[in-house]
Amino acid sequence: MKVTNFAPGPTPVPDRVVRKMSAPILTHRSTEFSDLLRQVATGLQHVFRTENDVLVLTASGSGAMEAAVVNLLSPGDRVLAISGGKFGGRWVELCATYGIDALTLDVEWGTAADPDEVDRILGEQGPFEAVLATHSETSTGVLHDVEALGRVARGHGCYLVVDAISGLGANELRTDDWHVDIALTGSQKALMIPPGLAFISVSERAWQRIEESRQPSYYLNLKRARDSFAKGLTPYTPAVSLLMGLDESLRMMKELGLEEIYRIHERNALVTRAGVAALGLNLFARRPSNVLTSVVMPPGIDGSGLLKTIKQECGVTIANGMDHYRGKYIRIAHLGYNVAPSDMIVALSALEHGLSKHGYEFESGAGVAAAERVIRETA
Repeated sequence: MKVTNFAPGPTPVPDRVVRKMSAPILTHRSTEFSDLLRQVATGLQHVFRTENDVLVLTASGSGAMEAAVVNLLSPGDRVLAISGGKFGGRWVELCATYGIDALTLDVEWGTAADPDEVDRILGEQGPFEAVLATHSETSTGVLHDVEALGRVARGHGCYLVVDAISGLGANELRTDDWHVDIALTGSQKALMIPPGLAFISVSERAWQRIEESRQPSYYLNLKRARDSFAKGLTPYTPAVSLLMGLDESLRMMKELGLEEIYRIHERNALVTRAGVAALGLNLFARRPSNVLTSVVMPPGIDGSGLLKTIKQECGVTIANGMDHYRGKYIRIAHLGYNVAPSDMIVALSALEHGLSKHGYEFESGAGVAAAERVIRETA
């Protein structure tokens, strides 16, 4: 059975990108590869909306998160780590690993960090070297206000480091204008190529701090990556075929334009949420991201069992809640510039099937009909 994936990554890879990755591979110590690497870096600057360096790492997005911590910070540095979900909590874990003194701001899952509270903590409990934040929290579907967090962090002289792994390319992120010193993402989300690459934007201000870091690093050493990039190279063997695919994906994104890409994601989110509401279901995220729709399971319905039914009987994969919320809500992704509103009809139809099989009472077809109305209204 064909399986259609509505988990928030890896996203479906467009045919143009697949064809580009299947072309004869380049050697990574060639002029042709250097041209490719420079072209990709320029395209990434466009997506990040930055004039800063954007470096390519052969790693997952978590590798870029670790690179940010290990290069910018030194043992004993104090930071404020905002944890509002599974992946915000990863900042806390990384700091503990590298001896960084992290004060954790625990944000209730499903809610966004309050910039005023961050401002208060930085003022009352500082000084801090950095604020570690998340753009779009993949585990909850919440979009945090990075623009406001950037103003607050800069006002207290702190570096702002943002995990934009799922959010970049789906929600607006203006790295330079919003005072983001380090922003990072992964290849398998809105950039729509397979997993294996990570990208990290570093401000000039952050580079000055990195030069002073006392934290040892090797594979994730950003100074080594920057020095190699100046020669059109990477310090170690990169995932060349992924870079070839990324070049094509960035070309497709440039053809569409970032504003249109944001609109595509917003429209798919609206379509999905209209269908969810018509089924009498509630959203888990109070400030939802365009990346995914998190849907609270009604009383008596186990989300884990529901998702198993949907996959086995409809060939549709939808993501579960994470950690202590597993089975309590599900996550329907609409991530990627190549995802169409009609794709979301497939997800909603499968959701209706699963709810019906698990005893939830609703008007059959109500979710799909509501979604179709939004498609017509936003055409």
